[in-house]
Amino acid sequence: MYSKKLLFTFIILLSLLISSCKKVEGSGGSSNIKGKITALDYNGAGVYQNKTYDAMNHDVFIVYGEGNTTHDDKIETSYDGTFEFKYLEKGVYTIFTYEKCFDAACSSGTDVILKTVTISKNKETVNVGTIEIKD
Repeated sequence: MYSKKLLFTFIILLSLLISSCKKVEGSGGSSNIKGKITALDYNGAGVYQNKTYDAMNHDVFIVYGEGNTTHDDKIETSYDGTFEFKYLEKGVYTIFTYEKCFDAACSSGTDVILKTVTISKNKETVNVGTIEIKD
């Protein structure tokens, strides 16, 4: 009899503990972040060619929370350059992508473009707008 009361009390306390946990940034929510990547056409010498196009199949990354530098998810843009990260919890996110760089100080050949986004309520869609990259 004593062990049943103890087990029952443990189950109640455990369920209260689980239900009181704060949800953190990440998947499992009802909000979205969307945007578009547009490429500015540069030649090999780094001169803009006055051409712009939708960057299809371009990688876009998301980082859950602040202070984290490792991406948590990655998607590719659609044929029209659009992207959308779905089913996110409330919180702060960093969206980033890469572009070509032509500066002599840029040894890797790429630069990163970062956008910080805050989702403040459930079922919210945050549009980061159009991100222009050098290509």
